[in-house]
Amino acid sequence: MLTLTRSEENPILSPAQHAWENMLVFNTGAFVDKDVVHLLYRAQGKNDAMSRLGMAKSTDGIHFTRNSYPAYYGGENKHDILGIEDARVVKIGEIFYLVYTAVSPIEDAFIHPSWKEKIAKKPQIALSTTHDFVHFKNYGVILPDIEGKNASLFPKKSTTDEYWLLYRKETGTTFFANSPHLSYWPEYYPLFDKRPGYWDSERVGIGAPPIETEKGWLLFYHGVDEENVYRLGIMFLDLYDPRKILYRSPFPILEPQAEYEKFGFIPNVVFTCGAIEKDGKYFVYYGACDEVIGVATVKKNEVLQLL
Repeated sequence: MLTLTRSEENPILSPAQHAWENMLVFNTGAFVDKDVVHLLYRAQGKNDAMSRLGMAKSTDGIHFTRNSYPAYYGGENKHDILGIEDARVVKIGEIFYLVYTAVSPIEDAFIHPSWKEKIAKKPQIALSTTHDFVHFKNYGVILPDIEGKNASLFPKKSTTDEYWLLYRKETGTTFFANSPHLSYWPEYYPLFDKRPGYWDSERVGIGAPPIETEKGWLLFYHGVDEENVYRLGIMFLDLYDPRKILYRSPFPILEPQAEYEKFGFIPNVVFTCGAIEKDGKYFVYYGACDEVIGVATVKKNEVLQLL
């Protein structure tokens, strides 16, 4: 049975002294650019509990240095007044695409940044692009008619010059969509949902953005059971028609076992938003207990042997 191997250095990122990330750091996007591994992680501070995105960099994929300031943050637009969450990052050409969950109150009301009470939140799927993570183009909510999360673009366009998108509606189903335009997704198809009797019996969603392999699109995804335990699994989608599932894990490849995965802000959670290929391995970066960040690896050839 295929399993991920945790780094002995875990957790590789924990809350820091900066006010915007001194409570939680978790659910990180990941990408490689010019041989440097970048994490675009979600962070919250104790004072306002708003989710922002921090940036950390590494040459070995294990030991990271981070910026002292947020790389990107919400609160400037109506749709993300309560912050931005769980960014997935892909690079197409020279442009980085960030698909994330923009969070606003259910009620159409202004919320002061110092809010502390629990507020009914409305999650929507939003997009920003950048060349340098300094200057951003904000597309806002790209699926305005739904509440949803767990979304990512594919890291390349189709042979017909269309973007491909995965996203989950709040009803629970993950969809595949295709469009030549980033803000308009007229074609969409149900792709996968929970599986009664399995480790992903209660809720499912994508994890890291799809990774192109010779066997198909590799997807590290998450599933939740009736006990609210979050685990990770693997899925393969057809390279030319991602609406076709070629493989789906009968068993999880990572589940809460370490203390930092079982006990924390939200117990029994491992949740990925980013994975990379490096040195013949896949490095899967994950939030543990919604409080710290870990990494676990698996050899690429072992994954491809599943098909």
